[in-house]
Amino acid sequence: MRAPDFFAEVPALTLHDPLAELLGAAEGGIVEYRYIDAVRLAGHSCPTVAAAWNMTRRALVALHPDSLPQRGGIRAEFRDERRASVTGVIAAVVTLLTGATQDDGFKGLGGRFDRRNLLGFSVDIDGDIRFTRVDTGAAVDVAARLQSVPFAPGTPALLEKCLAGTASAAEAGDFRAAWQGRVRALLLAHGDDPEVFPLRPVAA
Repeated sequence: MRAPDFFAEVPALTLHDPLAELLGAAEGGIVEYRYIDAVRLAGHSCPTVAAAWNMTRRALVALHPDSLPQRGGIRAEFRDERRASVTGVIAAVVTLLTGATQDDGFKGLGGRFDRRNLLGFSVDIDGDIRFTRVDTGAAVDVAARLQSVPFAPGTPALLEKCLAGTASAAEAGDFRAAWQGRVRALLLAHGDDPEVFPLRPVAA
C-alpha cells in the first residue's frame, strides 16, 4: 500500500495491552499503532478518520501522563447514537485503539481482559466522546471542531466532478491533493490545537 508521505509524520500511539502480553502477541504487551492502521481499518483517509484517530490519541495520552495507556482498560462513551452521521466510523477507530466494545467483544480469560460493555452511545456528555480509565475513574471529554479547518476552495466542486465521472485526470489529482491536504492539516498543523480538538478533564 503506497500511502501519502505525511502519514508517517503523524504521531504514533503506543499502548500496553496485557492480553497481548499474556498470549505472546506482542513482546512486553507493547503495541504501537499508527495513523495508517486506522486508514486500513476504515479503507480510506478522510477528516472523520483523522478526527477519530486524533481524539483518541489526545484522550489516552491525557489520561496516562506518566505511563502507557492500557488497551482494554478504557471506557469510551459517545454523545451521539451509534448510527448517527459518522459516529459508527469513529467508534470503529476507537475500538481499534482501545479494545472497547459493546456486548460483542472479547469475553475475557479467567475473569480478566473482558473487553465488553466498554463502549456506549447516546450518553449525556459535554464533548463528542468521553474516555474514562477503568482503574482510576479519571475521565476526559474530547471533541472535534473540523469546521475550523476547511477544505481548500473549489474542493467540493472537484468532488462532484469525480463522483459524476466528469473530472479530468488533472482535476482528479487536484481533488485528491486537496482532500488529503485537509487531513494533513488536521493531523499535523492542528493535531494538538485546543480550538480544533478541545479536551477537558471531567470533574470527579
